[in-house]
Amino acid sequence: MTKSELRKLYLQKQKALSPEERAEKSRLIAERFFASFNLTGIRYLHCFIALEKFNEIDTLPIFQRVWRDHPDTATLVPRIEPEGSNLSHLHFKADTELVRNSWEISEPAHGTRVEPGRIDMVLAPLLAFDAHGHRAGYGKGFYDRFLAQCRPDCMKIGLSYFPPVAEIDDADEHDIALDAFVTPDTTYRITP
Repeated sequence: MTKSELRKLYLQKQKALSPEERAEKSRLIAERFFASFNLTGIRYLHCFIALEKFNEIDTLPIFQRVWRDHPDTATLVPRIEPEGSNLSHLHFKADTELVRNSWEISEPAHGTRVEPGRIDMVLAPLLAFDAHGHRAGYGKGFYDRFLAQCRPDCMKIGLSYFPPVAEIDDADEHDIALDAFVTPDTTYRITP
């Protein structure tokens, strides 16, 4: 299937999850993430804040555990730049003031920016993914542009409610493949 077809299908599936299913799957994804990845030495962890209108994975349990168990790891979240084509990456803590942008995404009202080249690990949103590490996101290209700026050794991990599809037919050289994916049931590690 193409990214466009997958986007439509998986957005419907994601929105169809009940609040209880979303909470349980988000909890399981957080547990599996911490069981699968060692955060020792991770200075900067970038993670998205859930977009509620799309019923995205609730990442707050991940943030809370990092804050509690990994105080030397700084957490970063994206903010869409005013021109609307790129992301900046700002420190995010329990007391960070959030505002909603024009897409209804919660972002820090202000904060210290970190350049992509300093980020050690990225937890990326997606709607679907395949066994080759390709992801189908929301179609704006924000994460592909961001991930292209990260160091080659930056660990890129997708979070998904659903298992992989066989293949994303229209993945191309502009799509940045991820290193691993975490679902409620399994961690998939992509081998080059």
